[in-house]
Amino acid sequence: MTSEKKPRRIGVLTSGGDAPGMNAAVRSVVRTCIQYGVTPIGVYRGYNGLINGDMEELNARSVNGITSKGGTMLYTARCPEFATPEGLRRAVDTCRYKGIDGLIAIGGDGTFRGARDLAEHGIPTVGIPGTIDNDISCSHYSIGFDTAANTAVECIDRLADTMQSHERCSVVEVMGRGAGHLALYVGLAVGATAIITPEQPFNFETDVAEKIREGKYHGKHHFLIIVAEGTGKTDEIAERIRESTGLETRVTIIGHIQRGGSPSARDRVMASRMGHYAVLRLLEGDGNIVVVYRNSQIMHLPITEALSMKKDLDAYMYRVAAEIGI
Repeated sequence: MTSEKKPRRIGVLTSGGDAPGMNAAVRSVVRTCIQYGVTPIGVYRGYNGLINGDMEELNARSVNGITSKGGTMLYTARCPEFATPEGLRRAVDTCRYKGIDGLIAIGGDGTFRGARDLAEHGIPTVGIPGTIDNDISCSHYSIGFDTAANTAVECIDRLADTMQSHERCSVVEVMGRGAGHLALYVGLAVGATAIITPEQPFNFETDVAEKIREGKYHGKHHFLIIVAEGTGKTDEIAERIRESTGLETRVTIIGHIQRGGSPSARDRVMASRMGHYAVLRLLEGDGNIVVVYRNSQIMHLPITEALSMKKDLDAYMYRVAAEIGI
């Protein structure tokens, strides 16, 4: 890229659900921009801020101390207006009026679709995967997943102590939207008796009830069932366990606590690497791409290709969880 085409002002926003580590990504973007003589622009409240001009210039001190904090200093919001032709036009006009000649958007697939639309209207845009669900098809890892998994594991370990004391069955719902990646990972980590996800068909009798009866026969006194929120069957599963096994059964929904808290070291490091890489790509003239983590490498893919990919559950991980959850 020639020097006269080098971006002078790069915007950064966070969109969709917040995820621990987003702040580390923002910090990395801001300080990498400064390192290369580019003015970083913080866009507040996602694509709403892009439409309404809710943004400001940032400097190295603007992002002091944010790496250890959960959430996002730029705030985040859904923006139905951006999905309309008028909303998109206003966002493009705002970018041009504010002199933003490159944009970095941190979020999930919805964020990437918005980034693609901007790029198609002449605003070079780079997406960074940030969601606790780890359901972004193009990337093997997304910012926030590790922290959310550790938070869920800590909560469930505490819960298991009281379940064991009372010889109960605990049915725990973890987040994940319509995907079971977080539930599978957490379930394997905590030694769940069964893991129920939207992607994996299950038979209540063989996959849940029979495992509990077998465990009781061999002297096990407490049981843990992990359910991904996308199944919509948590209460139903708990009631069926009560009816078929006679066990006192309690439902616990961990909920949005999984999104909060200080990011793990892995999330901080991955976010910092991805933010740095995103700025360099814009400086090299790349736009309409997503930064991804694949095969232990930070790389990038065209947004259109990234959005067309499909991400299945790790079949081997599911097999391991099923075979050792006895």
